Amino acid sequence: MSKTTGVVAVWCAGIAAYTVSITNRTSLAALGLETAEHFAVDPATLSLFAVLQLAVYGVMQIPAGLALDRFGPRAVLTVGMTLLACSSVVLALAPNVAVGIAARVVLGAGDAMIFPSVLRVIGIRFPRRLAPVAVQATGLLGQFGQLISVIPFAALVHVAGWVSGFLALAGTSALVAVLVFVVVRENRHERVQAVAMRTRLSEAWAESGTRLAFWAHFVTPFAGNTFAVLWGYPFLVGGLGLAQTTAQGLFTVYVLVGILIAPVIGGLSARMPQRRVALVGVVVAVQAAAWLAVLVGSGPAPLALLVLLAAALCIGGPGSMVAFDIARDHNPPYRLSTATGIVNGGGFLSSVLVILLMGWALRLHSHGGDAYTLDAFRYAELVQVPFWILGMAMVIREGRRAGAARAPAPELHSVLSRG
Repeated sequence: MSKTTGVVAVWCAGIAAYTVSITNRTSLAALGLETAEHFAVDPATLSLFAVLQLAVYGVMQIPAGLALDRFGPRAVLTVGMTLLACSSVVLALAPNVAVGIAARVVLGAGDAMIFPSVLRVIGIRFPRRLAPVAVQATGLLGQFGQLISVIPFAALVHVAGWVSGFLALAGTSALVAVLVFVVVRENRHERVQAVAMRTRLSEAWAESGTRLAFWAHFVTPFAGNTFAVLWGYPFLVGGLGLAQTTAQGLFTVYVLVGILIAPVIGGLSARMPQRRVALVGVVVAVQAAAWLAVLVGSGPAPLALLVLLAAALCIGGPGSMVAFDIARDHNPPYRLSTATGIVNGGGFLSSVLVILLMGWALRLHSHGGDAYTLDAFRYAELVQVPFWILGMAMVIREGRRAGAARAPAPELHSVLSRG
């Protein structure tokens, strides 16, 4: 097997793992109302399924990054996929809501290990000029996992039942765990020299480019995550009264437009690194404008506007990948995954807070009645606004500090190849 073929094989195995991890992450996206009925819970409790899952994901980013720098992607990917399989088994057989939420906590821990591992493979093995495009390609191909969760997986649960559906997902995750263990091979440069954890963390955060990347990742994906992971389907079906097939169609738009826009954003990030802050600003402005257009009307938004909303929200995912390009250009190899872990935690911190606050807002606005009304959602969606304001203020601040004062770090694969 040639070196190029080996790199592609490892990358493809990583993409398969990321796709299945997205399927696990968003497995409740089209089953929010069914989950509430299955466990007999209110919106605030339902939000805990996503909040705790994403909170653990965010908390685990730094440990996952440290583990990657120390043990390499093969071990971390295998452990992560195994945890995903276990979480689906537990959720399938959960006798009560507490066990169900615990299963999502385990899922968050396993999910946290997957994408940083793929980023590590790209950062180590791909040339700098190709890395931004490879990151975007990974992101867009992984998003098929969300499409799987919304259409075939949701249909399987409806037809075969809760237990059978989640056990099937567990089996798929276990098979991919075996795949990455067999296919992912590491050379002697994959694991860098051990450096004290405190040193790596402090050095990574002291770097202004890392802080810029953190806030860029904080502000770009939470609107799309909130929509895709939990509250989008209840909003469309419960708040707007759309048919389930129509809601699934909008989620399909969300995924497909993301696939189309990801190479564009990746190409812009690669060709114009000095314009990355502006690119983040455009992504945020489009998402905020789309939500404003949907929420200001007196009645339900027309379908055409909802299609535009789905298309606007999906760009948050590709937009957030720009943060990893920033982090990669400002950190040397020995702390790359540590910095990536810090950055990746940003978007999931904001997503956790927004999802939780929306659940509380829906419960407060329901006054003991139906929580999933259009008026309740109009009230709840406004919690996103302060997060956009804070995030963009910090992006502008750190962008000025980073500026052109620091030259990009040496290309990873060339540095490592020198030993």
